[in-house]
Amino acid sequence: MRIIGGTHKGRVIHPPKNLPVRPTTDFAKESIFNILNNHFEFDGLKILDLFCGTGNITYEFASRGCGDITSVDNNYPCCEFVKKTISEFKMDVVKVIKSDAFAFLKRATLPYHIIFCDPPYDMENFQLLPELVFANNLLKPNGWLIVEHGPHTDLSKLPHFKEHRSYGNVNFAIFENTKG
Repeated sequence: MRIIGGTHKGRVIHPPKNLPVRPTTDFAKESIFNILNNHFEFDGLKILDLFCGTGNITYEFASRGCGDITSVDNNYPCCEFVKKTISEFKMDVVKVIKSDAFAFLKRATLPYHIIFCDPPYDMENFQLLPELVFANNLLKPNGWLIVEHGPHTDLSKLPHFKEHRSYGNVNFAIFENTKG
């Protein structure tokens, strides 16, 4: 696993083998960040990384200059690994919160420019993620929610759906807050 862009480009991350994660592949990550790069100026963006796992996506946003990143995971060893890595990389803009992602979305109050969710592919209630984000107004105008999922999940019929991207077994459903 490596950081593919920004000030930390090329840095390799070595997470412990015993973490219960499935990090986004470098190919899929590079592809989604190319799309994001065409739609957003990263400097100063407020980001939420749900189901952050190893912090793979968090480090990418921090390396590209985002200003305020909140990383949420319910697994204590994952949170501790991300805290250790952001300290080592001096990524002071990242805050790590140990919490259930759904509980976090229910109590969050401030909107984000981008919310990235990488839940377990076998999770049954994927549709609740966009529902909670939009019901609680957690995206800024023209902000995006990106939900990573496996090939057998279809979120295209949900409100605010913008587009679907597929990179092998890694799929992204992109939702947009079109209020602007």
